[in-house]
Amino acid sequence: MSKIAFVERPRYTCASGGAVATVTAIPGAIPILHSAQGCAGNFAWTQNGGAGLQVGGYCGSLTVPSSNVQERDVVFGGVDRLRQQIANTVEVMDGELYVVLTSCVTEVIGDDAAPVVEEFREQGTPIAFAETAGFKGNAYTGYDLVLQSLFRQVVERGVSKQKGKVNLWGIPPYQDVFWRGNIEELRRLLESLGLTVNSFFTDRDSVAAIRQAASAELNIVVSDVYGVQAAALFEERHGVPFLKTALPVGPGATDDFLLRVGERLALDRGVVDQVIRAERRHYYRTLEPLTDCYNDMDLQRYAVVVGDGNYAPALARFLADDLGWLPELVVVTDRFNEQEQGDVASRLQGFASGLAPHLVFESDGRQIISHFNRLWPPNQNQKYYNAFSPAFVLGSSLERELAATLAAGHLSVSFPVANRAVLDRGYTGYRGGLRLTEDLLSAIVAGR
Repeated sequence: MSKIAFVERPRYTCASGGAVATVTAIPGAIPILHSAQGCAGNFAWTQNGGAGLQVGGYCGSLTVPSSNVQERDVVFGGVDRLRQQIANTVEVMDGELYVVLTSCVTEVIGDDAAPVVEEFREQGTPIAFAETAGFKGNAYTGYDLVLQSLFRQVVERGVSKQKGKVNLWGIPPYQDVFWRGNIEELRRLLESLGLTVNSFFTDRDSVAAIRQAASAELNIVVSDVYGVQAAALFEERHGVPFLKTALPVGPGATDDFLLRVGERLALDRGVVDQVIRAERRHYYRTLEPLTDCYNDMDLQRYAVVVGDGNYAPALARFLADDLGWLPELVVVTDRFNEQEQGDVASRLQGFASGLAPHLVFESDGRQIISHFNRLWPPNQNQKYYNAFSPAFVLGSSLERELAATLAAGHLSVSFPVANRAVLDRGYTGYRGGLRLTEDLLSAIVAGR
């Protein structure tokens, strides 16, 4: 991994941006940003604008309530301004939960949000806070910090456990551009096993359900990194263990996902197998009409996959094991520690296809072509040359240049996605695998 951090054409915002996006995605929750003016606007067009144009929303993006601290507040302290902003927000905005999110400026000057929030809580206002200064990390960090605050301040302690109930997270809203569809599909699959699911961010979730989250039998984190610290805190505070899995995309990974959940909860194996058979039948019968074209039009591709710690390994496995493509290079763009790198790398081992893509961790997008050239040297006017063709690049909008360099097709899936409009499309599960197949093959034939 490079020792240098690059911010040019970033693939995530700061922790504050991820925190605002996370709270905005909770039905009934309203973020109150304690920050300098300008932060919310920057988040809107970077965090949300890079999320498939999902810029609007109730009290989200450009309409986030914010204290907009000025120079006077920086000199004399901004808690009075925060108190005023909370009061104004509660008065005019209808919410089930208000979450104060601190920022770089207000944490540096030492504003303590906790006692201010406590004043309103004692008056009966449903309110929490999270210390999410941008310098604490990236958008994924902000997601984890908000979850930790909810688990400390909102989730009720001592509630009775409910057999067959699970919490689901690990897909950061907006940072995962397809978060809504991805969560809904996993929720549908888990419910097909007979489970009660609290997934926090869909329109079927609520603040009331979050308060009762400690009644779950198991927390399922579909990530090796995102939300894992929050899961550890949840287990320590509420006594609910967690299961960490890969983001399941396509039938191979989703089979494993359902089997692991079934084993961990000691579900009837016959029920799990029945769900898998039904889903696989739907998947392959739906896919069948495309198979002749796939073969006759030679739609198999060499592939370069670029994405975060969730998407890069998940997409590579789908391409190799389900779609029959040849992913040669996988680039993970997050800056992980050694343990996290090891966890992500393990997801690229043992593919059913026998393929073993080359993996690199690289935060500088300009270096991806260098990694590719080392793996697949350019033609030096050799008489015989094994060309990387036909080729496809699966990554973000930033990989369009790489795709053009390689004369390859391209599809934006991982953040930022600025060249697609995304609502509830998702790529997880069996049905997500079908959507991804549609999108990949459509991108190839779009110019016909």
